[in-house]
Amino acid sequence: MLQTIKENFTFIIEIVAIFAALVLIALAAQKLLIKDRREIKPARKVAYMGMFAALSGVIMLLEIPLFFAPSFYKLDFSEVPVLICAFAMGPVEGVVCEFLKVVVKLLLKGTTTAFVGDFANFAVGCSFVLPASVIYHTNRTFKRAVISLVAGGLTMTVFGSLFNAVYLIPAFSKLYGAPIEAIIGMAQEVNPRVTSVTGLVVMCVVPFNLLKSLVVSVITLPLYKRVKRLIKI
Repeated sequence: MLQTIKENFTFIIEIVAIFAALVLIALAAQKLLIKDRREIKPARKVAYMGMFAALSGVIMLLEIPLFFAPSFYKLDFSEVPVLICAFAMGPVEGVVCEFLKVVVKLLLKGTTTAFVGDFANFAVGCSFVLPASVIYHTNRTFKRAVISLVAGGLTMTVFGSLFNAVYLIPAFSKLYGAPIEAIIGMAQEVNPRVTSVTGLVVMCVVPFNLLKSLVVSVITLPLYKRVKRLIKI
């Protein structure tokens, strides 16, 4: 993995910069929109973030291939602990937990996509967790939790689709040494109607993100209350 880091140093710097920007956005949203946020002792907060991130990183290793998408799009449920963390503590903690989750996964398994897939998981995951946690913390009720998860899922679907088309697929092609035509060809093996990047996004990425947001939301809703009682936040 060290060799991969050296080869993709500029890309990794970009990832760190985007992480910092997302933390700043979460901080701004937290201060401007969340008025009655409960304070948690720093040591306790770090311990919980580490616990949720470690659990998420392990879950991230359990990937499920999908019949309608090429092999580099696999479903995982690692956003569930991250969402619980963000709902329990706040959007900043959610973004940090999302980042640490990917770090844990890299330490356990390394990267097979020149960090592009790992960065995609982080950025697209944040597009779900960040808006969902901000909306939820404006009024912590079950109804608001449902609304926040729907809003987060839709945001992830739109952002994830555009991000794949504009940045991730070209970056994967460049860093992983796979021509765009080869990537489209992989998608055609599971869906012959895919003939372009746009077709790949519409027929594979959009349903992938919708399915992931739905499954993660359905799992998170009943689990959050139970975990919240257990950790007493």
